[in-house]
Amino acid sequence: MTRLYGISNCDTVKKARNWLDSHSVDYQYCDFRKDGLSRADVIEWVTQLGWETLVNKRSTTWKTLDDATRQQITDASVVDLILAHPTLIKRPLLARDDLLKVGFKPAEYQSLFQ
Repeated sequence: MTRLYGISNCDTVKKARNWLDSHSVDYQYCDFRKDGLSRADVIEWVTQLGWETLVNKRSTTWKTLDDATRQQITDASVVDLILAHPTLIKRPLLARDDLLKVGFKPAEYQSLFQ
């Protein structure tokens, strides 16, 4: 099962969804804000990707965190932070079998779904 995680108003998520739709890829869309996140999923993502890859340090949410919080993040502490602020995750997050990809690049999606 392929899942695409993001938020509805994100332009990059819209591009990824349009690409998947136009290439007839069967996927489930999960909106962080509407559907929420499971602790197990976030732990798995942090384990596979590392928090530095998973967290969008250019996001508005990241910028609103105080400096002490940002400087003390670890793989363990980031899970609760992401659950409290799901928009910290780089978007979109594509989960396909055991593979995770953050962001959207048409060429990468093309190679995944050939």
